[in-house]
Amino acid sequence: MSIRQQSLIHCRPSVSNRKSPGGFVLVFVIVAILIIGIEMFVLGAMANTLQYQSHRVYLEACQRNLLGSGLAWARQNIQESSGGIRDYTIELDVSEMDVPGSTLSVTVGAGSEVQIQTSCHRGRQTLNHSGTYEIERHDQQETAPGTRQSPAGD
Repeated sequence: MSIRQQSLIHCRPSVSNRKSPGGFVLVFVIVAILIIGIEMFVLGAMANTLQYQSHRVYLEACQRNLLGSGLAWARQNIQESSGGIRDYTIELDVSEMDVPGSTLSVTVGAGSEVQIQTSCHRGRQTLNHSGTYEIERHDQQETAPGTRQSPAGD
């Protein structure tokens, strides 16, 4: 064998001796993409559930605020009317409460009975509530503030 033939043998890479890791890398990338896809699917479903629940809690809080406002309005008007006009319905303006898509309707009945209807809307959810409440009537005292007498008469 001549020197030239030996140098040619050393210059050529041997294809049969070298193993290609390309198949392993391809499988690894495909598995990684599948795992990421499954995680995105699960996280997306959880995000939708959290969004639904947060909208529900928001609507329940708005409903409680509207109900409290309606009861306060009814209590004040029943105290001020002192047996005047009854059996009327009023739609209260709730625009300053920053609850878009909400309504508050108060019906004052005979005596001190009040029916309150609320409706709140957010996203694809709407929460409606209707209830009848009894408002206690308090007589106003004629005494000056701070001079109220104790029940024992002291």
